[in-house]
Amino acid sequence: MKKGLLIIISGPSGVGKGTLWKPLMLDPKYNLAYSISMTTRPMREGEVNGKQYFFKTKAGFKKAIKDGELLEYATYCDNYYGTPKHYVEQLRNKGKNVLLEIEVQGAIDVMKFMKKQKDHKLLTIFVLPPSKDELLARLNKRGTESKEIVQQRITTAKFELAQAKYYQHTIVNDDITKAQSQLREIISNAINNNV
Repeated sequence: MKKGLLIIISGPSGVGKGTLWKPLMLDPKYNLAYSISMTTRPMREGEVNGKQYFFKTKAGFKKAIKDGELLEYATYCDNYYGTPKHYVEQLRNKGKNVLLEIEVQGAIDVMKFMKKQKDHKLLTIFVLPPSKDELLARLNKRGTESKEIVQQRITTAKFELAQAKYYQHTIVNDDITKAQSQLREIISNAINNNV
């Protein structure tokens, strides 16, 4: 059995990353598994521990860092986010193509880790907004966060947009149908070529 790909999708908050990749999870030809991240951010209404995220206290998260249990981790808007290493490797060893939707800081750490491990089964995709104004409108439209958090996300987005050059592929999410089609093509090519 071939080891699965590690697929990283990043982009600023509010750019529509989940809207693009979630439909692909239903298509068996991609053999995708979503890696659930660990976080210290508060649970939002409707979220379930172990489904959207593994929710941890800051102390619990710091212990996971100390014990080397994370493939990557980053702080974002005063919270920790990370990818459980064992969970990802277990899925990949079963032949699953594991999709990570992670922040830019963490993605760059994973790229370095994979290079160090000489593991070339990595696909990186950065999702761009049509414009900065559109991104701002999307963040404000959500209505799930305070103005201060929205402002933090905008500041972080400026940094993230500058990091797109480190990714193998970029997709501008200005038309959902077109962007989903591009994502399907990128992932299909990587699977067929087995990176």
